[in-house]
Amino acid sequence: MVAYLDNAATTPLDPRVGAAMAPWISGMAGNPSSLHAPGREARAAVEAARAQVAALLGARREEIIFTASGTEADNLALIGTVQASGSGRHHLVVGVIEHPAVIETARFLERQGVDVSFVPVDGFGRIDPDAVRRALRPHTRLISVMAASNVVGTLQPIAEIGRIARDAGIPFHTDAVQAAGKLPLDLAGLPVDLLSVSAHKLHGPKGVGALYVRTGVTLEPIIHGGGQEHGLRSATENVAGIVGLGRAAELARSEMAEDNARLVHLRDRLIEGIRLACPQAYLIGDPFRRLPGHACLGFAGQEGEAIRLLLALDEAGIAVSTGSACSAARGAEPSYVLQAMGFDALRARGALRLTLGRFNTAGDVDLVLERLPALVGGLRPLATARA
Repeated sequence: MVAYLDNAATTPLDPRVGAAMAPWISGMAGNPSSLHAPGREARAAVEAARAQVAALLGARREEIIFTASGTEADNLALIGTVQASGSGRHHLVVGVIEHPAVIETARFLERQGVDVSFVPVDGFGRIDPDAVRRALRPHTRLISVMAASNVVGTLQPIAEIGRIARDAGIPFHTDAVQAAGKLPLDLAGLPVDLLSVSAHKLHGPKGVGALYVRTGVTLEPIIHGGGQEHGLRSATENVAGIVGLGRAAELARSEMAEDNARLVHLRDRLIEGIRLACPQAYLIGDPFRRLPGHACLGFAGQEGEAIRLLLALDEAGIAVSTGSACSAARGAEPSYVLQAMGFDALRARGALRLTLGRFNTAGDVDLVLERLPALVGGLRPLATARA
């Protein structure tokens, strides 16, 4: 039995979500664009899921566009905004520690001639809204800052940044892949124009996401074809996946408060237990404004051994990560997120990310606290400062 503490990478499918998806996987085959009864039934299922996602976000049903992933939603937000802005100079303001889905899309646009300003963060991984304001230019087309860091768990001041964007008349996008379903998001009052969601981060299936597009915001599609999803995302809808996302959103909305209270308790017990057993352990990210189940830790003097520690934990039946799963192939390289927070190249290799979810228990925390200290104690100390 594995203690799974890598929920920031992906969450286990909730059995209630699987049950909702099952008929659409095993037998119900209608195309939502078809006019016959099976097609109408599929369309009704897609629209019901759209309403469920909208309810989670405090949005209107018609403002939800289904995609194949959070990454696609981010691409549609950035590229679609630039392409809808016409000719002339274009400028984006992007957080420096964004997920690769935003960072790499911004760099792609930069290669196409778009100006991009990457806004810095402080030592907690938090953006100063005034830094966003200072980065604005007359030809700024979009501001994109994530709601919560996938690597260190820090929450960003998206309400303040959204007000800056609103005052300047600039659309504001937030990648809420880590935050949706974990933090209350009421887009009826929150000044956000575009917001990305991924099903597999909230105990839904992999391979489906959504982009919230506020009424009045104009995007150009990046996938062309039959004009599904209000013309913004052509392709036959993944009915089973969309139904799963809808059910996952519904469960997150109804159980968020209870889940969060339990996760905060488990997270704090985990952090304090590791600190007591391993005096060299230190927390990375904001100690208070962080995701409820997210713990990112370093071990002073042993940061360069993070991969060894991850593998040792894996052998001990504990699944964790050293950062973003999307960057795992570059695990030996310093984390660009930690470097942006002021870590030197050696220490930027040293984060251990332990992330809890709906199905974690006190027993999982006990197992980590039982086995981690001895594994850390067996690491080779390296010459590096804790600063």
